[in-house]
Amino acid sequence: MINASGVIYNHCIALHRRYYKMWGKHLSCTKLQSHIAKLRKRNPSWQSVGSQAVQDICQRIEKAYQLFFKHNKKGVRPPGFKKVKKYKSFTLKQAGYKFLGGNRVKIGNRVYQFWKSTQIEGTVKTLTIKRTPLGELFMVVVVDDVVKREIKFETGKIAGFDFGLKTFLTCSDSSSIESPQFLKQSLNTIKKASKQHSKKLKGSSNRERARKNLVRKHEDVSLRRRDWFWKLAHELTNKFDVLCFETLNLKGMQRLWGRKISDLAFGEFLQILEWIAKKKGKQVIFIDQWYPSSKTCFNCEHVLESLDLSVREWRCPSCQSVNGRDENAAREYLCSWGNKNAGLGDVRRAVPAIAV
Repeated sequence: MINASGVIYNHCIALHRRYYKMWGKHLSCTKLQSHIAKLRKRNPSWQSVGSQAVQDICQRIEKAYQLFFKHNKKGVRPPGFKKVKKYKSFTLKQAGYKFLGGNRVKIGNRVYQFWKSTQIEGTVKTLTIKRTPLGELFMVVVVDDVVKREIKFETGKIAGFDFGLKTFLTCSDSSSIESPQFLKQSLNTIKKASKQHSKKLKGSSNRERARKNLVRKHEDVSLRRRDWFWKLAHELTNKFDVLCFETLNLKGMQRLWGRKISDLAFGEFLQILEWIAKKKGKQVIFIDQWYPSSKTCFNCEHVLESLDLSVREWRCPSCQSVNGRDENAAREYLCSWGNKNAGLGDVRRAVPAIAV
């Protein structure tokens, strides 16, 4: 079914390009859906994919084109063809599947067993079947959140955090957290596996075996990093009620520092942290990206005209205090959030008492 979805996806991309060459216009999603529905009736292999899954493929392509029209000046490219073997998933919405109880689900005309990693609570909205590069299959279930959790203040502590390249997180209470840099640890092993893969004859079973070995090396790095993120997120949410972070320009950072940013994976950590904080009733606050946190003195609020990235400590010309770049930024995030919330008083004075 996933392979058939890949074939339908490529056919839709070809129709988009052909329509533009003939008429000079963008093919609308509704026209594409009605045309593919007619073709699906004639093609038996396409009928293995549910009608709603086919509609979702057209909607995915439409969304990708809309992003291209909006951000093409920023380098966003239109959707292109994909190898069928590398196509990842299809999505079913209201129909095409049925949970039979226990660990069984009916998709199309067949019944499948699955390992239930968590209980499904609420009304199921969509079911996505996802394939990994190793060929493993996963079910992603989207449900309505039936439980509305209130914000709980259990510890009475708030803290600001600043991301860094050498130090993963610097907290406003002067503590710091180092990143294990799992990709850097396993880089030699990955390079060796990649070299073995490139030596094998294309299309051979040995090359496929080497490819899976390379995928397992990358997956091992990803799983170890993700496990560390979950443990760190639980530790921070248990310690603090409110956590303040800067809004990061991850694409810009990726262009500057490349593999280093991919290894630190700030975006993935923030997603996990937000999910855990929502589950526990804690709050994650994001400060404006252009707030001059590193250039603003935490003690007297003096703002420097410029501060080079290589400068890690600087002396305030107003109060003569020495400020560490990352620690000062973390404290400023906390103050920026506190100044916008009534009832906290002078947050700048309260930071040492609250955050420690």
